[in-house]
Amino acid sequence: MLYLAAVLVVAATILFTLLIRSKDIPPPEPVSPTKHLEERRASIYENLRDLQFEYRVGKLSDADYQRTKLALQQELAGVLAEIERVGQQPAPANPSTRPKPAAGVVCPHCGAKFPKPMKFCGECGKAMS
Repeated sequence: MLYLAAVLVVAATILFTLLIRSKDIPPPEPVSPTKHLEERRASIYENLRDLQFEYRVGKLSDADYQRTKLALQQELAGVLAEIERVGQQPAPANPSTRPKPAAGVVCPHCGAKFPKPMKFCGECGKAMS
């Protein structure tokens, strides 16, 4: 009897899984192109608050506080600029309308040549655009 009940539960589960219609499944949430940047921004703000707290408590020297604060502020400025840059770019409507990559790319900073387009130079590490 118990065996029969277990078989019926398994069969019902399999049928339920196989008979779900695609229209019954909710659409996925749209992916924000800046979500990871916004999370990084929030993390940097939290780190700045923690840094200020630790400085006020006396855990950090003035030189360490200033150096770390400056590094975090520079990183935050980069993240905010990237959020602004990504926010201004229109999303491509159709993947087939994307511009085709150039055959070869040259780094504007160090002059290194690469066969494929890259976001950052493999030699000097600076942004290619």
